[in-house]
This record gives sequence, C-alpha cells and structure tokens, in this order.
Amino acid sequence: MTVLITGASGGLGRAFALECADRGFDLLLTDINAEGLERVKNGILRQYDVYVYTKPCDITKENEVDALINYAKDANIKLDMLLNVAGIDYEGGFTAQSFENITKILRVNIEATLRMTYQALSIRRKTGKFYIVFVSSLASMYPMPLKATYAASKRFLFDFSLALAQELKSQNVKILTLCPGGMPTVPSCIEAIKAQGFWGEITTNALEKVARRTISKALRGRNVYFPGVINRLFSMAARIVPFWIITRLIYSRWQKAQAKWIAKQNI
Repeated sequence: MTVLITGASGGLGRAFALECADRGFDLLLTDINAEGLERVKNGILRQYDVYVYTKPCDITKENEVDALINYAKDANIKLDMLLNVAGIDYEGGFTAQSFENITKILRVNIEATLRMTYQALSIRRKTGKFYIVFVSSLASMYPMPLKATYAASKRFLFDFSLALAQELKSQNVKILTLCPGGMPTVPSCIEAIKAQGFWGEITTNALEKVARRTISKALRGRNVYFPGVINRLFSMAARIVPFWIITRLIYSRWQKAQAKWIAKQNI
C-alpha cells in the first residue's frame, strides 16, 4: 500500500507518516516545508524498511500540485490512500486579522484540499480500494464566533466528504472524515490550547493515538471519527442545542481564551 500525506512535516502529518510506516505502508510525503519534510523522511528510514518519496509542494499553487503528480507518475507510484492533513488557521476575529489571512484559510483548507483530492484520484491504483481521509475538526459542528472562517471551512470539508463518499462508493473509494478537538501540533497551537484552560485540556487529542485509530477506522470503512468521549458528546450536543445558545457560549469561551493568548504573545 502507498499513502500520500499532505502537510507531512507538521505534528499530525508526521504522526500519520510514522503510523503508516509502522504498518509497512510506502509513503509519498509532501509539505511546503522542504527541510522539515527531509527530517521526517530520514527519521522514518532509520526505523522502518519502507519506501519514502518526498516532494515539496505548496498545495495552493496549481503548477506545484501538477509537478507533484507528474513526479509520482514518473516514479510509477500508484496510490492506495490519501491523507489530506494540510490546513491552517489564524487566531483572532474576522475584522482583527488581515483579509489575506482569511482568504488563505479558504485557499488551503478548501480549494487546495479539493485540488489534491481530485489529482490524487487520477493516480490511484486501478485495482482494490482507495481510501481518503479528510481532516476536518470538532469546530465543523458549530458556528464559531472568533473562529468563523476556520470553522466554516472545516464544515465544508465535513459535508463535502460525506457527499463524495456516496458519489464514489461504486468506484470502491472509502472516505473518512476526522473531526478532532485541539491537537498539540505546533507551539502556537499548544499555547492556544493552554489559554482555554479546562475546556482546552479535556478536548485535546494525543497525536499518535489519533493517527493510529484514524488509519484503523479508515481501513474498516468508517465515515466519521470524533476522537475522545468528550468530543463525541459535544458533537451530539450540536444536533440538540439551539444554534443561538451555542454561538453565545462559544463566543464567551473564545473571547476569554484569545485574550489570554494575545496577552501571552505580547509579553
């Protein structure tokens, strides 16, 4: 089995790469961070007897994605799985950040993810099942003040993945949507989780456990995965509690958390 992982040098991408290598899967890793990509590759090759191909790529740029796909074709790589991990967010409300950052969230989380999915399907192995994982978020379950663009982009991925799973079912494509809470992927994420206090702590997911269980559930043909009991309860509450109550509660929570986070950045 050969797996393409986007955002492979980040915390979750690296965890997925190690989990796949541990299962004996060959890897095609891509990330905008070429140096980080090589570190992940070298670390895997020291521990596992698998093939690891790497190709730096800014997935928001069509020509670079084309170059990645051509690289795979030239190397005669046939994909069995795609893990759409790459994604971004910026702290702050809608008017508190630049419009460039807002549109970048949409370009990476939606446009680039769809581009990569479309292209990866063109180089899938013609026999057997093809697995796709979309990394959405627990945030996709709620309208989220102060994280409105990010939450909406993840909701798009949630709805899109469920629809695409039905559309491609007859073509032997299995799609899982991962909806984690907070994850300690980079220092800024860790600080943001700490700023949330108790709620940030109980909704945070361990990267290695999420990676392991996500791959297992994808291979079993599951459609959606909410890691952690608390996060599953929160996802169910989204279907019961009126949206206006949810948005008020979330605004109060994030207003305090972001104030703490911003204060810490200014120290």
